[in-house]
Amino acid sequence: MEQNDLIFIQEQIGYPFNNPDLLQQAFTRRSYAEENGGEHNEVLEFIGDKVLDFVVVKLLTQHYGWLHSQEKDFDPNEDWDEFACEMSEAELTALKAQLVCKKSLSEKIDGLGFAEYLIMGNGDIRKHVEQSASVKEDLFEAIIGAVAIDCSYDMEKIESVVELMLDTQAIFDDEAAENYVATIQQWTQSNYHQLPDYKYIDQRKEYFQTISNQNPYARYRCELQLGEKKRAYKGWGESKAEARWDACRNAYDALWEEGWFSAIYDEIENPNYAEAISQLEILARRGYFSIPTYDFSQTYDKNGNPVWKSTCRIAEEERSFSAKSSSKKDAKKTAAFKMLRYVLDIEEKIGR
Repeated sequence: MEQNDLIFIQEQIGYPFNNPDLLQQAFTRRSYAEENGGEHNEVLEFIGDKVLDFVVVKLLTQHYGWLHSQEKDFDPNEDWDEFACEMSEAELTALKAQLVCKKSLSEKIDGLGFAEYLIMGNGDIRKHVEQSASVKEDLFEAIIGAVAIDCSYDMEKIESVVELMLDTQAIFDDEAAENYVATIQQWTQSNYHQLPDYKYIDQRKEYFQTISNQNPYARYRCELQLGEKKRAYKGWGESKAEARWDACRNAYDALWEEGWFSAIYDEIENPNYAEAISQLEILARRGYFSIPTYDFSQTYDKNGNPVWKSTCRIAEEERSFSAKSSSKKDAKKTAAFKMLRYVLDIEEKIGR
C-alpha cells in the first residue's frame, strides 16, 4: 500500500497511527499472506468485532439511558440512584444488531471507499472478493482492531473512530437527521470522482486559537476540502463525528446557495414517517419556513412505564402537532410526520 493511501485512510477515520504497519495489516487478506508471507487481518477482525460490540453498547446506553440522579426532581434522601433507559433490552439488542450487521458495516466501507485498498492474493483477485459484503464487514472490524492495538485500547480514541466510521451523528442525533455527510460525499464523488478530504484538529492541544474561529470552545475542528483542494469548509463539535457533520452542513449550505443542489432537492418526492424530521428540515433550509422545534414531556402509564409526548412547532404556522409514544424518538418522528403532512397539504394517508 502506498504512503498516500495510508494517509488518506487515516484522514477518513480521524486517527493517525503510531504504527502504520498495523493499518496495512488490517487491509491484508489471508490469501496474500499465504502467497507472500507476513501477517494477515483475521485476528484483527476478531479484536475489532469484540471492541465494536462494546463501543456500540456504550454509545447506545449513553444516548438512551440516564441515572435518576441526573433528573431535576431527584431527592438523594428519598430516591434510589438507579439506571433508567428509554429503550427496553429487546429494543437495544435489535438496534445494536442493526448497527453492526454485515449489511451496515459493508455499506459503511463502501461510503468510505476502502474496499479498493484491500491487499489480496491472486485467487481473491480473480474472484473479486472485494465486492463481497462479508469481506467488507471483515475489513471494517479489522480496522477497529488495528486501532485498538495501536492505541493500547484507549477507549476514547477507539470510540472516536467508531463514531466516524459508523456515522453515529446521523443515527443518534435527531437534530442531525439530515445526513449531510453522505450527501457531501455523494456530491464530491459525482463531481470530482473522489471522496472529501477531512482533517481533524484537537483544539485543546493547540497553543493558539484565533478570534476568527467560529467556535473556539468546541473540542474538535474539522477542516473539509472538496475536489483538488479548491473548496474548503470548517466545522466544530465536541466529537470528531459532530465536527465532521457540522463541516458537511456548512459545505452543503454554501453549495446550496450556489445552486448545486436545486435540481436534486427541488421537492420532497416521497414524504414518509421514517424521514419526516429530515424532510421538514430540508423544506426549512429551502426557505419555506423556520427550522421546526420540538418540545418534550414525560409521564408514566398505569404500569409505571415512561410515556413521551413530543410537540412539533414551526414559527410561521399557527398549528402545532403532538404525539405520544414509549419512545422519545418515535414520538418526535410522529409529531414531525403530522406537521409534514400539514405543510405539504396532504390529506390522504401516506407511507409510514
